[in-house]
Order: sequence, then C-alpha cells, then structure tokens
Amino acid sequence: MSGILDTVNQRTQLVGQNRLELLTFRLMRRQRYGINVFKVKEVLQCPKLTSMPNLHPLVKGVAHIRGQTVSVIDMSLATGGLPINDPENRFIIISEFNRSTQGFLVGSVERIVNMHWEAILPPPEGTGSSNYLTAVTEIDGELVEILDVEKILNEISPVNEEISEEVLSQKPVVEEGGSAPNVVLVADDSSVARRQVKRAVETIGYDVILAHDGRDALNKLQEMAAEGDIYDRLALVISDIEMPEMDGYTLTTEIKKDANLKDLHVVLHSSLSGVFNEAMVQRVGADAFIPKFDPDELSAAVIQAVKGVES
Repeated sequence: MSGILDTVNQRTQLVGQNRLELLTFRLMRRQRYGINVFKVKEVLQCPKLTSMPNLHPLVKGVAHIRGQTVSVIDMSLATGGLPINDPENRFIIISEFNRSTQGFLVGSVERIVNMHWEAILPPPEGTGSSNYLTAVTEIDGELVEILDVEKILNEISPVNEEISEEVLSQKPVVEEGGSAPNVVLVADDSSVARRQVKRAVETIGYDVILAHDGRDALNKLQEMAAEGDIYDRLALVISDIEMPEMDGYTLTTEIKKDANLKDLHVVLHSSLSGVFNEAMVQRVGADAFIPKFDPDELSAAVIQAVKGVES
C-alpha cells in the first residue's frame, strides 16, 4: 500500500499521450474496478467515520482528513451491491470530481496499471442506461469496469442545471437557416455529463451533436468536413478529457493538425481540475478549459466562443 501512496501523485506525465494509469480495486465481490490515478488525491485505510443526521443513504459517514471534512461513499452500495462491512479494515480512495473532494469506500486496493486509452473501451451494447459503467478494459485476462462516478455523485447530490437570466440575456440570436454556424459537438463518455451539457447548449439556442468518446467525435468531425466546409455548420467543440479509446487532449491534438478542422474552437470540459490542466490546454492547442459542471460558466463560455467565431 505504501508504494501506491508514494506514487499516486507522480503520474501526470502520461496525460496528453493518450495514456493513463488505473488504480484497480475491488468492492465486496470478485469484480475488479479501476479509477484514473490522476483523479486520486490519496489512498488510505478507512479512518473512523462519523455518522451525521440527514446523510444520503449511500454515504457511510464523514471523515476528518488533514483538516477537511470528507463525505465517504459506499461504492458497493452506490452501484447496487451489498454494503461494505467492517469499514475500519477497508480503504478509502480520496478523489476530486467536479470541484469537490469525496472519499470512496472500497473493499480492497490492488495496484496501478499503465494503460493506453485505446485499450479502454465503451461498455458493451445492451448494458442499458441504468448501469454505472463508463468504460471497460482487460487486465491480466480479467474484465475491469470503470465506473461512471459523475452519475453516482449526481444521484447523491444533484447539481443545479438551470442557467441564470443574466447569462441567458447575453445569448446570441440564432436564426434558423441563417449563415452563422448553429451546431455544437459535445463529446463525453458520461451519460449524465452529456445530458447536462446538451441541455445547457440547447437552452442558449444551439443544436447539439453528441459523441460518446474522442474517437467517435473525431469520426463525426471528419465526416462533416468531408460533406463541405465544416465552419459553416459547427460553432465549436466541447469535449471531456477522460474518454475511452481517445482522450480529450488527443482529440484536440488531432483536430488542430487536420487541415479541415484546425480552426475549430475547442473547449475542454472536465471533472479533472487544477493548474495542470491549464498548462495542458495550451500544450495541445485547446481554446479554453472549464471544470465541470457549472451551467452559467459553461453557457457563458459557449456564448463568448460563438461571438468570437462570428466576429
């Protein structure tokens, strides 16, 4: 375990090379799961948990860690399994998602595995919208499931998806059949995130094309470019960073080196936050980075980007 703790914060050099490292863990069953190390702040044996009134049923309790009060979510219970027993002999993964820090109570933590995003695949067809998978991969001949943490967190504490009147008052007038581009392509592997972004963009008057990952997004963009000048239709691209097969950094790089796509405005929109991402935005040539998910901030960025494209 000390090896994991010593190396979790030393893995960011892989980002931008379409590579990642997964921290693998188990809940109460044999099934293995994975989480991107870049989202992991710390792994530690579960400390004493304090129960508080009105906690969500999926929250095991709160822990006081390094001066911060952190909600600890029972990941087995959150994904439809049995609650994790004997928590004092289990582990919590402290992680940052969507501008907040939380702990995920897991049965056991195994090891860190260096992977290529192309080996991370979308969930099999037919798994349905009720599942908590965002991707799957294979390690040592065994299926590893990557959970849609954003979906779990949204069920525990739904985010406000309403756009303020102040922002709505700034939206441009989108005329049907007009000459200005009126379509936004949104790439995200989380069904919750796709729905949130789609709603925000449509509320300010734009049509949305959805892509499930970076590879899907690039294929759609190249198909659009093959049909004619893409700048006549597409206002901008909003992309997640962590996605199966091709991450958002690699997608941006591919867009910027394609002669037919290179002038597209690309906004990276991710639950991965921090100064490091700002540096990566510049490195790959993206035009902006917005942490998930604030409907006003996202909508205002889209409005400003569109105004810049049209000017």
